[in-house]
Amino acid sequence: MVLSKDDMVSMKVWPGQPYPLGAIYDGSGTNFSLFSEVAEGVELCLFDDSGNENRIELHEVTGYVWHAYLPQVEPGQRYGYRVHGPWEPAAGNRCNPSKLLLDPYAKAIEGQVHWNEAVFPYRMKEGPDVRDNRDSAPFVPKCVVHQPYFDWSGDRNLQLRWHDSVIYETHVKGFSLRHPEIPPEIRGTYSGLAHPAAIEYLKLLGVTTVELMPVHQFLHDKHLADQGLRNYWGYNSIGYFAPHNEYAADMRTGALVSEFKQMVKVLHQAGIEVVLDVVYNHTAEGNHMGPMLCFKGIDNAHYYRLTEDMRFYMDYTGTGNSLNMRHPHVLQLLMDSLRYWVTEMHVDGFRFDLASALARELHEVDRLSAFFDLIQQDPVISQVKLIAEPWDVGEGGYQVGNFPPVWSEWNGKYRDSIRDFWRGQDESLAELAYRFTGSSDLYENTSRLPFASINFVTAHDGFSLEDLVSYNEKHNEANLEDNRDGESENRSWNCGVEGPTNDPEVLALRSRQKRNFLATLFLSQGVPMLLGGDEIGRTQQGNNNTYCQDNELSWYDWENADQNLFEFCQRLIRFRYDHPAFRRRRWFYGRSIHGEDCQDIAWFTKDGERMAEDNWGEAFAKSLGIFLGGQSIPNPNPRGDPVTDDNFYIILNAHHEPLDFTLPGPSCGKYWAMELDTAIEWIEEELIVEANESFRVEVRSLVVLRQVPEV
Repeated sequence: MVLSKDDMVSMKVWPGQPYPLGAIYDGSGTNFSLFSEVAEGVELCLFDDSGNENRIELHEVTGYVWHAYLPQVEPGQRYGYRVHGPWEPAAGNRCNPSKLLLDPYAKAIEGQVHWNEAVFPYRMKEGPDVRDNRDSAPFVPKCVVHQPYFDWSGDRNLQLRWHDSVIYETHVKGFSLRHPEIPPEIRGTYSGLAHPAAIEYLKLLGVTTVELMPVHQFLHDKHLADQGLRNYWGYNSIGYFAPHNEYAADMRTGALVSEFKQMVKVLHQAGIEVVLDVVYNHTAEGNHMGPMLCFKGIDNAHYYRLTEDMRFYMDYTGTGNSLNMRHPHVLQLLMDSLRYWVTEMHVDGFRFDLASALARELHEVDRLSAFFDLIQQDPVISQVKLIAEPWDVGEGGYQVGNFPPVWSEWNGKYRDSIRDFWRGQDESLAELAYRFTGSSDLYENTSRLPFASINFVTAHDGFSLEDLVSYNEKHNEANLEDNRDGESENRSWNCGVEGPTNDPEVLALRSRQKRNFLATLFLSQGVPMLLGGDEIGRTQQGNNNTYCQDNELSWYDWENADQNLFEFCQRLIRFRYDHPAFRRRRWFYGRSIHGEDCQDIAWFTKDGERMAEDNWGEAFAKSLGIFLGGQSIPNPNPRGDPVTDDNFYIILNAHHEPLDFTLPGPSCGKYWAMELDTAIEWIEEELIVEANESFRVEVRSLVVLRQVPEV
C-alpha cells in the first residue's frame, strides 16, 4: 500500500535499528537504514502515487548508519534519500541534497532515468566543481519497499555437479521477445523465460544451467539515449539487490521481485540452474562528469576508487569508475548482495564481470584480495557456482588461470586456440592439446580441476557462431561509433565471402565449421558454455558489440531457426552426458590401461604413430588423433561405484584438403564404429573401421570413433 500525502504528514517515526541495511518490512512496518560516513544529515523521502514527496529527517545514527522505523509503511511504498554534507570535489566529497538518491540496498526500483540536466550534481555550463541545486526527484527512479514473503514450496539451490553442467548464456529479453509460442504480453520478461514453451526448449536442448546476462537494475546511458539507442546488455548496474524492472510482466508496484522468484522456481522444477552475470566492478554513475543517482551522493570517497587528485576516479573497467574494494562497507554491500540473491532469490551462482577489477587492492591485481578472502570463508557464497571473467581493462588485468581454488573461469585462451585451429591459423598442437583436455597448464598448479575451465567459443561479447564463420571484419556501423568500437581481432574466417551469400560451397563450408566448433566445445574436458542462439544459427549481421542494439539484431530469430543445427547441438549435448569420458573430474596423467600400451589419453599423428616431442611444436600441423580411455576414469560416482565408459578415438583435420588417417594398432582397440563426422549432418549407416586401417577424413572436419567388440 502506498501512503497518501495526508498519511505521510502524520507519519509516526520510531528510532529503528541500524541493521540490516535497506528497507525491511517485518509485517507491521518498515525499518529504513543507510550507511554514510560523510553525511551531516539524511532525509528519508516518501512519495505517493501522484509524486508528492514527504521528507523525514533521520535523527538516529549508529556507527555511520542512519536509521528509523516507520510502523505505517507497507510494501509498495516508494522512497529515496537526500544526503546533506560537504560539497568538496577536491577532497572527494560530493554531497548534494538537491539530488534524490537510490537506496544501495533497495530490493525493488521503479522507473528509469529521464536525462534532464537536474540529474547531474554540477552546473554543466560552469564545470563539474560547481554544485547544481535543481531538484532531481522528478527525473530519477524511486525505490520501492518490497513484499518479502513468497511460497518457495521446498525449492532449493540445485547444486548440480560442475562436471555434469552445460551452461547456456542468454538474455532475459532477447530469448523470448520474438518467440511465437510465448504469449505476447509476457515476451521479453522473467515470466516469458519461465513459460512452458521456454522450459520445454531448454530441456529439449539439454542444457543444465542458464547464465543470465545482467538482471540487476541498470540504466540506459545518456549518450545512447541521445542517439536513440539503449543499453541492451545491461552492464551498467545501479541497484545490486533489485531485479531489472523493464523485464517485469507484472507492472504492479514492487511485484517484479515475486515474478523473478517464480521464474527461478519454475526453472528449478525443470532441473535447470540459474546463474547471474553480475557487475560489481563499477556503477552507472560514471566519472566526475556523470550523473548523481546513488553512491556518488551518499559517500563518494568511500564507495569509489579515487585518484590522487580526488576529483577524479580510477577506471579499471572503461566505464568511468571502479568500486572501492578496499572499504569494509563496500565489501559488505557486495557480500550482502550475493547472499541475498542466494538465500532470498534462490539463484545457483554468479559470473563476475571483469573480475580482475575486484582483485585490485592498490593497483596490481591481488589473487588473495579481501573480496576473495571473504568469498572463501563465507558459508553461503562459497558453496555456489562462482565464475570469473578473469580480466579487466587496466594494466596487468589479464589473469586467466590466476583465481583462487573455489573459482572457475571463462577460459579466453580456450576460445582463442579453438578459433585459430579451425580457421587454419598456425599454432602449436601443444596449445590445442592443453585446451582440449581442460587446460591443466592454467589450473592444476592451484589444486583446481578441469571444471575450473569454462570453455567457450563465442559469448555475448563478440561474434555469434554464425557470424564467426561468415565475417572476417566487424560491422558495427549500427552502433553509431564509426565502427571503432568492439574487438578488431576476432580470429574469425568468412569461408571465402564476407557476409551473406548464396554460394552453395561457401554455405556448406560454413555449416561444417559451425559443427566443428560445437563438436570441439562439447567433447573438450571442462565445462562447456553455449552462447544462446548459436544452436539455431542466430546472426548479428557482423556486429560484434551489440551492447546497444535492443532490436532484431540481438533478439532471437525463432522464425528462421536452423533446425538441423539445433538437432546437431542437441545430439552433442546428449552424447556428452551419456559418456563420462568427456566430462572427467580429474586430470589425464597418461596412465596405462590394465597393462596395455594405450593410456587414459594418447596422441597420434595422421599416420597412426605416437606423437613425438618434435611434433608438438609444429605450428603448421593441422591434424591430430586423440585416444580417450573410458576404462581409466579415476573418480567414482556419488554412490562410490566405479565409472567406466567406452574408449574413443577423435580425429581433428583442420587442413584445407582431405587427409588419409591411419588408426593405431590393436593394443588401443581392434574395431571402431563411427559416431560422428562433421563433414556430414547425419551418419545414416554404421561404419566399422579396424585397427591399422586407413580412411579418408574430409577437409576441415572432426570424426569421433567408439571402440566396439569384435564383429
